Amino acid sequence: MVFERKYYELLEVSPDASESDLKKAYRKRALKLHPDKGGDPELFKEVTHAYEILSDPQKRSIYDSRGEAGLSEQGGMGGMDPQDLFSQLFGGAGGFFGGGNRPQGPRKTKDLVHRVHVTLEELYKGKTTKLALTRNILCSKCKGKGGKDGAVRTCPGCHGRGVKVMMRHMGPMIQQIQTACDDCSGTGEFINTKDRCGNCKGKKVIPDKKMLEVHIDKGMKGGQTVVFRGESDQAPSAEPGDVVIVIEEKPHERFRRQENDLILEVEIDLLTALAGGQFGIKHLDERALVVQVHPGEITKHGDVKVIHGQGMPSQRHHEPGDLYVKVNVRFPELVDASAIPLLEQALPPREPLEDFGKDTTLDEVNLDAVDTRSKNGFKSAAAAAAGDDAMDEDSEEPRVQCANQ
Repeated sequence: MVFERKYYELLEVSPDASESDLKKAYRKRALKLHPDKGGDPELFKEVTHAYEILSDPQKRSIYDSRGEAGLSEQGGMGGMDPQDLFSQLFGGAGGFFGGGNRPQGPRKTKDLVHRVHVTLEELYKGKTTKLALTRNILCSKCKGKGGKDGAVRTCPGCHGRGVKVMMRHMGPMIQQIQTACDDCSGTGEFINTKDRCGNCKGKKVIPDKKMLEVHIDKGMKGGQTVVFRGESDQAPSAEPGDVVIVIEEKPHERFRRQENDLILEVEIDLLTALAGGQFGIKHLDERALVVQVHPGEITKHGDVKVIHGQGMPSQRHHEPGDLYVKVNVRFPELVDASAIPLLEQALPPREPLEDFGKDTTLDEVNLDAVDTRSKNGFKSAAAAAAGDDAMDEDSEEPRVQCANQ
């Protein structure tokens, strides 16, 4: 004679049902109640839990003789994820509901993600940096059990599910609310205070500090990652996740990166642009490039030149990209009048004045420096030259359109 019949009634079988009968009954009930088929999620969990107990000969014997209370005393109420048990019996839910199989294998803890900000110089030369990490590890004193052997019991308040379902009446409707079990703080387990591990206080894990050496290879890019397998939080019955280091590239004040190429703007004087000379570029390592501008090789303002092999190294084979240099020519503030004849000898002749025709009156004017502080200064003039109506910006009077007469 059995002590309780609840689990048998959930599976709709008699107490003398065989192992084969239990399996058939569970398959029938689980397919009907599965949430993907519109069934009741809580009832699906209860049916799955009932089958898990009754399909285990030892747990079934305890349940038959002493009921759920007997299972709690023996620590036998804990159960696996209902979806996992369902997948074991049916070979994955995908065959019935169109979804993919649930991932098999042990559960993993969450990955820990850290961002490391590095300069362009460090990505050019490579760098090894240290990262202090705080994570949870299994308590060495209780070996992740939380207390003495046998002290961990299934929470009687939620039957190991970690959640409770409350029914709330809202007028003619009944709302079902699922909340974390306050008896076990959502863990599904219960340990008496006196039986808890003194080191971890029953939490099974303790905080631990670890130092990781992060090797940043030459040529790495922002957004790339360095992964430390299995270095994330530890937890009972779970594999530790990974620590993922995300590279964040800091903006550089002089260089701009485009894949493995570098882009740089430099300014040279007018004499170097016209007659040749040299200028220097401080690179991302301990070198400076001395760039030769050969005599007779005219460099125009805004020209883009390339220096091959002086870009970023490739991460795989360390072959560098190219360095593109945009050259801006700096004109002198003024020229000594005595040097003008020399310029006239060296430079091409001036272009003659345009012939406007004999009916046009010629008026001689001067180009004066623009006072940018003036209301009608450079900004307003530039806007007008670009086709913008400067008066539209400054005028505070609304536009009025005349009505048709």
